[in-house]
Amino acid sequence: MTRFSSTTTGHASHGLSRLVTTRTTSRRCSVVNRTTVETYTVRQRRMQPDEVRQPKDRTKFQAAVLKAAPAPKPEYPPAPFGDLTAASVEDLCHLAMEFIPSEKKSVREKRRHGVRMLFGHLETLPGATWQERWEASGFNDEKAPSVNTLARPGVGYDSSNLTSALRMAFSLRVVQPSLPGFRANMFIRYPEFFRRLQRDPQLDGVFAAIDTHPQMNPLNRLRAKFDLTCALTTQGIDLADLSPSALLHYALEVKKLGNVHSQGKRDAGFGALAAWEVLHSTGHFPHGTPPTLRMFVYNGQKTVEELVDSYPIQNGEVRQLLIDYLTRRRADSDYSTLRTLARYLVSLFWVSIEKINPGQKDLVLSPEVYDQWRTDLRYWTNDKTKIRKHFEMILLSVRGLYVDLHSWAITEPERWAQWVAPCPVLPRDLKGYGERRRENNRNMADRTRVRQPLLPALVQHVEAQREHLFALLQAGRGAPLGGAFTLDGHRYERTNSETDQRKARLLEDPAVRVVDHRTGKTIDVTKAEDVAFWEWATVELLRHSGIRVEELTELTHLSIRQYQRPNGEVIALLVVAPSKSDRERVIPMSAELFHAVAQIVRRQTPHGTPIPLVSRYDPHEKTWSEPMPFLLQRKIGTIRGVIAAGTVLKMLRRTCKRIAETNDAFAAMTFTPHDFRRLFATDIVNGGLPIHIGAALLGHVNLQTTQGYVAVFAEDIVKSYQEFLNHRRSLRPEDEYADITSEERSEFEEHFDKRKVELGNCARPYGSPCQHEHACIRCPMLQVNPKMLPRLAEIEKDLLLRRKRAEEEQWLGEIEGIDLTLTFVRTKQADAARLTRRALVNLGIPTVPSPHS
Repeated sequence: MTRFSSTTTGHASHGLSRLVTTRTTSRRCSVVNRTTVETYTVRQRRMQPDEVRQPKDRTKFQAAVLKAAPAPKPEYPPAPFGDLTAASVEDLCHLAMEFIPSEKKSVREKRRHGVRMLFGHLETLPGATWQERWEASGFNDEKAPSVNTLARPGVGYDSSNLTSALRMAFSLRVVQPSLPGFRANMFIRYPEFFRRLQRDPQLDGVFAAIDTHPQMNPLNRLRAKFDLTCALTTQGIDLADLSPSALLHYALEVKKLGNVHSQGKRDAGFGALAAWEVLHSTGHFPHGTPPTLRMFVYNGQKTVEELVDSYPIQNGEVRQLLIDYLTRRRADSDYSTLRTLARYLVSLFWVSIEKINPGQKDLVLSPEVYDQWRTDLRYWTNDKTKIRKHFEMILLSVRGLYVDLHSWAITEPERWAQWVAPCPVLPRDLKGYGERRRENNRNMADRTRVRQPLLPALVQHVEAQREHLFALLQAGRGAPLGGAFTLDGHRYERTNSETDQRKARLLEDPAVRVVDHRTGKTIDVTKAEDVAFWEWATVELLRHSGIRVEELTELTHLSIRQYQRPNGEVIALLVVAPSKSDRERVIPMSAELFHAVAQIVRRQTPHGTPIPLVSRYDPHEKTWSEPMPFLLQRKIGTIRGVIAAGTVLKMLRRTCKRIAETNDAFAAMTFTPHDFRRLFATDIVNGGLPIHIGAALLGHVNLQTTQGYVAVFAEDIVKSYQEFLNHRRSLRPEDEYADITSEERSEFEEHFDKRKVELGNCARPYGSPCQHEHACIRCPMLQVNPKMLPRLAEIEKDLLLRRKRAEEEQWLGEIEGIDLTLTFVRTKQADAARLTRRALVNLGIPTVPSPHS
């Protein structure tokens, strides 16, 4: 069967007919014409019928969920100008002059000289084909050097000639480079050069889709094209053979090698993010493939069987029991709770039991096995020098397993009764758990008290940083490349590098980079201003709303509502989506909170465009959301995504570290998103808001949870108690606060005169009679004067004499009464003696004001 024929157009002369060939039949699929781009979600795929979920002949790839793997070597390797793997150097030089006749002759001459130098060197190496010689050259190794090392010393144009020749060799598929071998060389306009030589209509269609992508700027489009052509070149395939698994392999290799396009940092991220989206939107990838590469990379939720099988269980029957138990518990648990419970019961409980007692076949544990397990549980599994905190949670989970089996066996004995066993976790094993929880609450309250006075400094810093960088960005945009300007008395100069010039040519709003003359450092003002804005926005949203960090990242444009009161007043509301407690709640926005939200919306809607729809990844539930207009989204590189909770935490740490440079109070101090939630709860409750209203704003089901969030300050106690007294006085009749008369004052003074007794003073309330028939020695209201201690000694001596006489006469009732009186006497002696050891405080003599004063 003939696979090739000499049917080129305009390139068959000059002895090239044996080299320049094309296939008689095309293996490429036609470009799919789609007028709309559909977004497929898990819910939509689940609801669609089978014939819709799996359309026929949509693409050559049969499965969307594939493992990362390079594309298999095609049966017919791509060769747009024929098989050149064994062509002579002279033929390649001739081809360098002829395969693009429209180019300038000087350009073709430079490429021909480069071909002679590059392939002349490869010709000296062992191998029957140029591919074998290329691999033997070292230019294809993991740490491959650039081919510019072949340039002659002092001859500058040799480097450009060699790079031009190598670009031709890769595009014409003379050799297939590895990813390190490809990225070791810097090419000029490689994607367009490669596309032009492939003569592939499908590749032309993808390039056109990239050029018209609404959310890509020119730099993003260049990166998408570069990743696409680099993947095709390094894997030696046509676009028709580029499957999701092959592009995923390329993206992971780019991340591993740390050579993301235009990124200098290792592990900077994945490559081909934009290319993936375009291939998905054009219909190249199979139905069901996630629309973004990150959705494809991140693992979704595991089944219960997968969660259990993540740990090595030996007993198959116990394995099935745990699967059945977790399956039933899944109905009333979220995925994060289910995953934690599986770890507790499978890994930390049963797998450990099997290590201690390999022959264990049921849940009936001997005291020795249980005690050994509980002892081991106090320490980390992989590091026995570290004590495990909150190990009681594991004990409670195990206890819950046994109790649930007891309960379920009553209604379903045929399924659960065989596993019913005495619970080894006894109440004494949990002794101290409540105290540790209370201690933790005390520590959190103390943490809140420490951070409360530091909050104004944090707020002032993020506001000042945002305002300064915004002003610097505006001033920098107004300055030309290389121009100097002054801001707040400091001199800056905008950079004028080749990169700045190239971005200025390609972008309408290029990044602003300036040099600070005070420090000599170069500042990427565009990036710094973006970071400063989101640091300010997150602090403002957290401190004025008290929402959880997960709820913060879930806020969308739809969360902003308004409510009109009967009097016509309009109140802005912030609707917090269900999160931890699955309870949607509404927060009336203060002026400060509304200002922060409005600034975010304004930033997300430049030129009146709507907020873009993006999907958010939930790291706890391992799921992607529907495309929604999330408020906390930003574009980094070619991809727009939602700010993660971990990013918020890093922002706060970075901010506190900067403040610590000038404020010693922030040394070794940081704020977490939950600190703002506790500060918010403390502020609203101590400010007088009823605690049940505070619980509703915070999304707490139990009022005790809200009480645990509140840190009470000493001044708050005094203020609240004083307000309580004032409120109680306001409720009493006004005539009770009338001016006193002279008769009332005389009666008041007479009362206190009557309270003076032999041994001291009577402390009974004003206006109340004596309730002890003047038996003062036994009365608890008697306040003994320390000067009367000798009199108490006389009374004690007299009582002892009376008791002796009663014993002689056998007056048993009298003896009991005297003993009781002696007890009171000795108690009052001890109290009076204690007062004599205290220093006296002179309060002065009070004066009675006259009735007319």
